[in-house]
Amino acid sequence: MTKDEPYFFHQTPELLCKELIKHIPDYNPSDTFFEPFAGEGAFIRAFPQEATILKTELQDGTDYTTINLEDTHVDWIITNPPFRLESSDGKRINSFYKLADEFAGKTKKGFAFLGNDYCLSALTPTRLKKLKAKGVYIYKIVVCSVKKWRGRYFFIIFKNINPICEKVDERIDFYSYLEGTF
Repeated sequence: MTKDEPYFFHQTPELLCKELIKHIPDYNPSDTFFEPFAGEGAFIRAFPQEATILKTELQDGTDYTTINLEDTHVDWIITNPPFRLESSDGKRINSFYKLADEFAGKTKKGFAFLGNDYCLSALTPTRLKKLKAKGVYIYKIVVCSVKKWRGRYFFIIFKNINPICEKVDERIDFYSYLEGTF
């Protein structure tokens, strides 16, 4: 596969990745992070140096489905997933919920995705209930502006529900805002 102009245009700004990682709750520098759509590695360079890092990138010939999350210890999955994926019948579908559903309940702590309003709108009440049934909930949404992409983007952090508590925390600081353009 060749890395074309649209591929490079959609790479997540490195400074933004470093700011977004600061919002991940309860991570330890020695945690295991998985970046399933690594691109040129901006999130990977933002992870703590002590971390164990797993990565895949289709353009480099590796596919996220080759990592068996049932058998691999992963604390956090953090990525800017592709906008769309192709379904088994060849149709292009919004990948945001499909990937959230795929990763829900398969990490030790949670996962976080960067996406636009189209991605955010895929999280319908019915789908959020399904994710909760798999043991995850939206912990926080960080709203940011990405100048080169012309718009608002949302870093949605899904955290695993603590099995000791039956109730998900009611949070006043559910949203955060990053000032500046990236």
